[in-house]
Amino acid sequence: MPADIRTFDFNLLKALDALLDERSVTGAAERLSLTQPAVSGILTRLREHFDDPLFVRAQRGMVPTTRALALAGPVKQLLAEVEGMLRPQGFNPATAELTLTIAATDYALRAVMVPFLSALRKQAPGIRVAVQPVHSSLPTQLERGDVDLALITPETSTPELHTRFLFDERYVCVLRADHPHAQGPLTLDQFCALDHALVSYSGNPFAGATDTALAAMGRARRVTLSVTSFLVLLDFLRVSDLIAVVPHKLAVLTDGLALLEPPLEIAGFRKIAAWHQRTERDPARSWVRELLFETCRALI
Repeated sequence: MPADIRTFDFNLLKALDALLDERSVTGAAERLSLTQPAVSGILTRLREHFDDPLFVRAQRGMVPTTRALALAGPVKQLLAEVEGMLRPQGFNPATAELTLTIAATDYALRAVMVPFLSALRKQAPGIRVAVQPVHSSLPTQLERGDVDLALITPETSTPELHTRFLFDERYVCVLRADHPHAQGPLTLDQFCALDHALVSYSGNPFAGATDTALAAMGRARRVTLSVTSFLVLLDFLRVSDLIAVVPHKLAVLTDGLALLEPPLEIAGFRKIAAWHQRTERDPARSWVRELLFETCRALI
């Protein structure tokens, strides 16, 4: 029989949340700073309370039952609300001391994070920021609190996340300042005849949005260099005759390079901020988001 709700220990919910995330008694014990026997005992109590096995053994760790999966969302929401209720609500950026983790691509790191961090340091010098790459597991990282805020494109977001539009980005051609074609304008024939470099994070390393636009016109270009970082790409352009199509907000921050308008229409992209419901009402993180929005408005 399920236990009476009046005797339920809400610390059990923290253990259930850890077990759902880790799918392992050992992993949950490490996360909660408890011994394995202690967590095994807690799991027994949880099973008695919910009158369900909650987890069954599998080759790799434990598999949650349908009942456990149904509890995952409500448990996280309840823990977040209790945490917010117990946390002091006053927030003073000038004296605040906390650590934020923000996920961003190298493009966003240069185009957005540099001016944002400059403003943050002036107004909230006690806030530490850890910037990390955007991983495919980002929704889970945001849900678990491993990441507080992410700078991504709408295609990378998921329905359960809160999002806010930051700006739309367009592409420009970039080449070294003393390149033979640096004075422009470029014709489509000249553009296609030059050797190109691009940034590719996955998929075809020698094709991108520019190639899609060219293919629609029955044209093609020659890509001879593919890298995984916009910042490295710009260094290559300074010491070669290569040309690249890069985001405008990144290009204008770079010295020693010439900017030209592409001789064709190339679809740009939209940048958004994303965060989880668990930090929606947190005073500190709400303030940080507003500062980010203010910073991005100045970039438009």
